[in-house]
Order: sequence, then structure tokens, then C-alpha cells
Amino acid sequence: MSPSEAIFKLVKNDRCPCYKKGDEFRLTGNALLLKLDRENTFITTAIVKLPYGKEACRILVNDLTKILIQNESIDRIPATVVACSGCTGTVKLKTTPKSEFLNDSPIDEHSKNVDMIARLLSNFSIFQSLDRHNLKDIIPFLKLKKYPQNATILKKGAPAKHLYIILSGSVDVLDEKGVCLSHLRRGDVFGEMSLISGEPVGATIKVVETATIVFISGRNFKEVLNKFPSIQMYLAQLLARRLANANLIRAEEITSGMIGQLSEMPPSELFQALNINQKSGVLSLTLSKGSAELYFREGDLISASYNKKKDKQAFYDIIKENEGRFKFIPKLPEDLKESPIIGPFMEILLDGLRKADEELFEDGPQAIRQ
Repeated sequence: MSPSEAIFKLVKNDRCPCYKKGDEFRLTGNALLLKLDRENTFITTAIVKLPYGKEACRILVNDLTKILIQNESIDRIPATVVACSGCTGTVKLKTTPKSEFLNDSPIDEHSKNVDMIARLLSNFSIFQSLDRHNLKDIIPFLKLKKYPQNATILKKGAPAKHLYIILSGSVDVLDEKGVCLSHLRRGDVFGEMSLISGEPVGATIKVVETATIVFISGRNFKEVLNKFPSIQMYLAQLLARRLANANLIRAEEITSGMIGQLSEMPPSELFQALNINQKSGVLSLTLSKGSAELYFREGDLISASYNKKKDKQAFYDIIKENEGRFKFIPKLPEDLKESPIIGPFMEILLDGLRKADEELFEDGPQAIRQ
């Protein structure tokens, strides 16, 4: 027997209608646990071989499959005695010690899970152009790592190291001031621009939700591109899209006529400027807790959203921020042109400033001096 197969032998039988003492059940396969979209998902290739000529007891098969899922790999299943959960009597199975099979040929470590991993990788856009053979060939270049929440994977200005692909979880792309530039999730790729250009990393990557990531090391990156031209093409298209998006953003900023940093123009002054000049349009901000949007009609505030809060509560939180970027687009969506105002603008603004001052005072003199 190969070490990738576990044998369970029936050692005690009391009124089992299907099997008798001495019957053997062979378990093969592997199990992989992934956290996808905040749900735990098992991918398993469990196969249970029943005693020759005997019918299948689905309850017992399910019990053996659960053992594989709990241990993730055949090699991790300990020598133990298990009982069938469905019998009214007693049925106990005992795993056969691996020492009885030392004369069998050793399994190649690289071949473990290869088919299952190849099928998993085929779900990601960067690998979808590879056929089954190429998917198996690229596995030796991949390494897997799990990052906890708030961990920093890359730091702006650091030398390029790897090409990263997110299997599960999510990360934020941050600028030097900690402002979120974008949010990456399952299937997204990062780190490629620094590897291609040879320049330092252009942004900090911080984990938002515990992330499982596969990466290709920098020293193997060129070899992978040469060996798998379709990945080279995918990255070229990805870079083109990102450059096009960056150019579009710059064009929008230029035509909007109003862009800047909150460190140069605080929210209270920015809001007053829009109110005094009776501006209509959308004010978009990139802040420490994500993006925010405020809608003005002839200087009056008609809608606001930030960090899952709406209208006044969002406005009050935004006015406390002192770091971030803003952009005003002088165009109001049609469905908001008739929306009622949230309230008298100066009243809302003064309430927001008062709440910010109260919070600052509660933090103590030290916070005020800072």
C-alpha cells in the first residue's frame, strides 16, 4: 500500500447489517480548506474503496470522509479506532499502522495534490489560458502563504520580491500616508509592476481579511514568463488596463477643475467653498477608512456616504479627517436632481465641527497639542 492510502479494518461488529469483522476499507485523496467570500469551503478528492462485493453504507462512507477532511491529508491521519455513527449496535474500525507498509515504494512529494491544485488554479484568470499539462508544470514555481488581518505584505519603497496572487481574503493598496487607493480580492494580482520595471514597490499592501496567497519568487519570475508565454501576455494586458485606468483618472481630475489633498484644504473649508459657490456635483474623497462621496446641489448637501454611514453621520465622520485626496466632478446624477437636502448647510457644518471639537477634547490636552 502507498502511504497515500489509509486502510481501516473492522475489528468489532455488533449487529451491522452490511459488513463483518475483518472487512477492510481503503481511503485515498486529500482535502483543502479555503476561505472564499467569508465562507469556509472544502475541496476534497476523497475516495472510499469498500470490501469486494459488499454494498455501500453511506453513513460509514461519510464518517471516513470526515476523517480525511479533519486531517486534510492521508499522511496526517493518526492510528486510531473509530465507530460508525449510524449503527444501533457497535461497529469499530481501526487504521492499519503505516509500519506494515514500509516495503512499498515511496511517494514523490511533488505529486501530492497536483491534480487538485491544478483544478483550483484553473479558476483564476491568470492561469485560465494554461492547459492541464502546463498547470501541473507551474506548480513547482508556486509557494503558499497565509497572512493574518492587518499584516503588511509589501511596503512602499521596498525592493521588488515576488508576484502575488490572492486565493482568498482581501487586501488594501495604500499610499505613503495610509490612504486606500484600491481594494484587491480573490484572483487579483499584485507586485508585477515592480518585478517588470525593477523599480521599488510603489504602494503598501495591507491585509484587510485574512489572506491566503500564492506567489512566484522574483528569481523565478523571468523563467516563468519565458516558459509560459500566456502568463506574460496576461500581465501585459493587466499593465495596459492599469495604465489606461490611471490615465482616465488623471483626465477626469484635469477636467474636474477641483482636485487636491485634505492636508492642504481641510474638509470644512472644502465644503464651505462648494456651498458659497453654489456648486452642483459629486465630491469623491479617498480617506483612511475607505472612499467617501458627497452630493451637492447648488451648494446644498443632498447625500453623503462614508464607512457604511449615510448622510449626516457620514458627513460628521468625514469632517474629522485631515489626510486624504479629494476630487470634485461638476455633474449631478439625474436621479438625485430632485432629492431633498439633508438640512440647512451651515447648521450641519457647525454641528459637525462641534462634534469634532468635543471628540478632540475628550481625547485630552495631549491630543489637542498634536
